[in-house]
Amino acid sequence: MNTLSLRIAGLVFAGSFIFSPMTAHAEIAKNKAKVSSKASKTTAHAVKDEEEAEPDVQLHASADYKCELGNSLTMYSNAEDPQHIAMRWKKRLYRMSRVETTTGANRFENTKAGFIWIGIPAKGLLLDSRKGLQLANECKTQQQVLAESSAGTDSAVQTK
Repeated sequence: MNTLSLRIAGLVFAGSFIFSPMTAHAEIAKNKAKVSSKASKTTAHAVKDEEEAEPDVQLHASADYKCELGNSLTMYSNAEDPQHIAMRWKKRLYRMSRVETTTGANRFENTKAGFIWIGIPAKGLLLDSRKGLQLANECKTQQQVLAESSAGTDSAVQTK
């Protein structure tokens, strides 16, 4: 009986060495998955925090836009950071990130709020990507309005 218990104990001891590498590999893989999952969540969380945080616009250049239907908004830009602008819409500031376009239009988005700003030399357009709506159209700065009216005056003079 004593020999039998020694053999069983030996088998249990040997079995722990045989199966422990598999358990160790499974634990390592599980820990790696946890770490990579946390890293991706942290990166996504940092982007959301960046979009949610109200930007500091004290040292930024501003441009006031008047849009059709009585809407207005203000854009703040910083020459040191051309990849971001801040937009004041409905008494709140939003940080907008540049999205490259093939047309050359200036496109900025805030995915958290669902805003898309498209600026071309003649006007600007604010969209709500979640609802698929135009929030503001024909948005122009005072300089764009003056340039447009002087161009209209020049063409009227030339046609006479």
